[in-house]
Amino acid sequence: MTTIREVAKKAGVSPTSVSHVVNNTRFVSEDVRERVQAAMRELNYRPNALARSLRRGETHTLGLILPDSANPFFAEVGHAIESAAFLLGYSVILCNTDNDEVKEYLYTEVLENKQLDGIIFVGAGEDRESISELVKNGLPLVVVDRDMGNLGLDTVTTENYQGGYLATQHLLSLGHQIIGCITGPSNITPSADRVTGYRSALQQAGFPVEESLLVRGDFHAPSGHSAALQLLQLTPRPTAIFVCNDMMAIGALRAASQLGLRVPEDVAIIGFDDIELASYISPSLTTVAQPKLEMGQLAVKLLFERMGDPSLPPRHTVLATTLVVRESSMRS
Repeated sequence: MTTIREVAKKAGVSPTSVSHVVNNTRFVSEDVRERVQAAMRELNYRPNALARSLRRGETHTLGLILPDSANPFFAEVGHAIESAAFLLGYSVILCNTDNDEVKEYLYTEVLENKQLDGIIFVGAGEDRESISELVKNGLPLVVVDRDMGNLGLDTVTTENYQGGYLATQHLLSLGHQIIGCITGPSNITPSADRVTGYRSALQQAGFPVEESLLVRGDFHAPSGHSAALQLLQLTPRPTAIFVCNDMMAIGALRAASQLGLRVPEDVAIIGFDDIELASYISPSLTTVAQPKLEMGQLAVKLLFERMGDPSLPPRHTVLATTLVVRESSMRS
């Protein structure tokens, strides 16, 4: 690689003068600037952007920790974050933890050593160890889609309780009385809040919450498939299922088809997230929409404000969820 000293020698100036031209840090005469730029072109000199950034105390690079980049919901949120950061001149390093808290902890150490300007964090669960390390080291941080309690962090979440309530209320309005629920992992608040919304809607309508109608999944399609098979072979059989994410709902649609049940005539199915695929499968999936684009953009906005002023009080933003009615729950 060509060095700054070689450029200086070629231009007949000092290395300091070359540095001032490259970094635009002090006035130099037009003659010196032109000689330096000509030497840089002739020697194909490329300034070390990382070194310059470190001298200025910034790298224009953010870290993004996701629990499952293969899950379309997190992929869409991650895309929104990357796009928003790119427009502001920042690159994003993505770390996928595969919902493994050990892997998550190791990635936090890796990102700390990368001299990043900030991190956007979506936890594998809600274990505090990984994020506590980042907080302790003072790295600007925003948490998305997770409740980290009283750690004093900026967070962006959605109305998961509201979403579970809306979905169940919609099924009740269609006349369903036996409504199953395929839940997500028990170690994250969004999943638990969606189930609480489901329970509240049933109780307010005067229906008991039968524990046999709740089957746990892991947010992946195969678990939704197996959970739906279990629910749909109960006696009496549920006529509707609220599923706590779209990928499991797609698995549930497959289970209904295998059992010879028509959707929505024999069983109505509602998902959660409104991933892009939900409107293209057949039947198209009724789902609770999370504002994924807004979540990503707001996370970047909050992070940049935190980077600019670390003394800001913590901000907790909760975005609304909405019900999107499609074929899988339409009145037959």
